[in-house]
Amino acid sequence: MLWGLGVGYVISGMYFGWNLGLEKGGTLGMAIATFFIIILYVCFTFSYAELACAIPKAGGAFDYAKRSMGKDIGFITGMAQNIEFIFAPPAIAFAIGAYFNLFFPQIPIIAIAIFAYVLFTALNILGVKAAATFELIITILAVGELLVFSGMTLPHFETTNLKLDAFPNGWNGVLASIPFAIWFFLGIEGVANVAEETINPQRTILKGFGSAILTLVILCVLTFISSIGVAGWKAVVYKGDGSVSDSPLPLALGQIVGTNDLLYHLLITVGLFGLIASFHGLILAAGRSSFEFGRVRFAPPFLGKIHHKFQTPANALGVNMVIGIVALLTGKTSEIITIAVFGALTLYIFSMISLLLLRKREPSLHRPFKVPFYPLLPVVALVISIVSFIAMTIFNLKLALVYFFIISICYGLFRIFSARSEADNP
Repeated sequence: MLWGLGVGYVISGMYFGWNLGLEKGGTLGMAIATFFIIILYVCFTFSYAELACAIPKAGGAFDYAKRSMGKDIGFITGMAQNIEFIFAPPAIAFAIGAYFNLFFPQIPIIAIAIFAYVLFTALNILGVKAAATFELIITILAVGELLVFSGMTLPHFETTNLKLDAFPNGWNGVLASIPFAIWFFLGIEGVANVAEETINPQRTILKGFGSAILTLVILCVLTFISSIGVAGWKAVVYKGDGSVSDSPLPLALGQIVGTNDLLYHLLITVGLFGLIASFHGLILAAGRSSFEFGRVRFAPPFLGKIHHKFQTPANALGVNMVIGIVALLTGKTSEIITIAVFGALTLYIFSMISLLLLRKREPSLHRPFKVPFYPLLPVVALVISIVSFIAMTIFNLKLALVYFFIISICYGLFRIFSARSEADNP
C-alpha cells in the first residue's frame, strides 16, 4: 500500500504537465533538467526516509524542522508542505475535468473537477485503509496504462525525432524547465505523512520510498522517450490549432492510431486512472499535513480534530477542499503547478538541513535506517534544491512573490496568535 501511495501521489506527473517544460527547453533542455531532478529525488528520497523512520509523525517535514530548528522554521516548513499538497490537487482536478470533457463535452470542465474534489475528499474521510486500498488498485492500473502506452509508441520511435530543434533556448531553457521536470516526481514525500498509521513504520516506510522512487524513475524515462520519439517534442506540446496542451500522451497516440481509433479512446479512458491516483493520494497527504498543524496549534485547533466515527482528519480534509476549489476556479493550471513546486523545494531544503543538524545534535536518536554515503546524498539534494529554487525565482518572479506573500501572511498570523497563546498560558 505504501508503494501504491508513493507512486500514486506522483504518477499524474507522467500524464500531464511535464510536456510544458519542452516548450521552455526543447528535448535536450528538458532532458538535462530532468536528469538533475532525478538525481535530486534519488538523493532526497533516501535522506528523507531516514527522517521518516526516525520520527514517524503525520506532519512529515514540519515535525523534522520543528525538532531541529525550532517552531519558527518548523512553521515555515510546514506551510511550504501545506502549499505543495494543497495547490497540486487543483491542477490535477482541472486535468481530470478536461479528460472527462473529451467524452462528455456537454458537462463543463470545472463542474467535473469540483465533483471530483467532493467525491475523493469524502472517500478520504471514510477511512485511511479504504483510501489506501483504493489508491493501490488505481495506481497499478495507472502504471499498467503507461507500460501499454510505451509498448504502442516505442515501435514508432525514431532517434531523429529527439534531435528536432532539441535545444531552442540554450541553458536558459534548462533552467526554465525545472518546475516541469520536478512535476514528474512532485509529492513522493507524502509517504512520510502516513507514518503514524503505518504498521512497523521503521521498516515499511523505507521499503515504500525505495520501491516507489525506482518505479517512478523507470516510468519517467519510458514516458519521456516514447512520447517525444514518435514525432518530436512539438507534437506533444501543441494541439492542431497551435494552442499549448498539457496532455502529451493523447497527442503522441494520435500520431500513431488517430483520434477516432477505439484503442486511442480506450487508453485515454484508462489514462484517467493516473490523474485520479495522484489527486486522491495528495488529498490524503494534505489532510494529514494540515491535521498535524492543527494538532500542535500552529493553525486553528479544529483542524487537529479527528472524526469521532471514521477516525480521520475530516476537518482538515474539508478545509483543504475549499481552498483547492478556490484555486481551481482561477483556471491557472501552470501557475498553480509552479506555486506547488516552490512549496516542495522549500520543504526539500529545510528537510535536508534538518537531517544534517539532527545527525550532529542528536547522534543517539534511534535511526532504524541511515542514508548511505552520508553526508553526500543529503548535501547533493540540498544543493540541487537551492539552485532549482533560485532558478525558478528568476524565471517566475511574479509567482515567487505570490508564494512569499502567502508564507509571510501566514507566518505573521502565526506569530500573533502564538504570542496571544503564550500570554494566556504563561
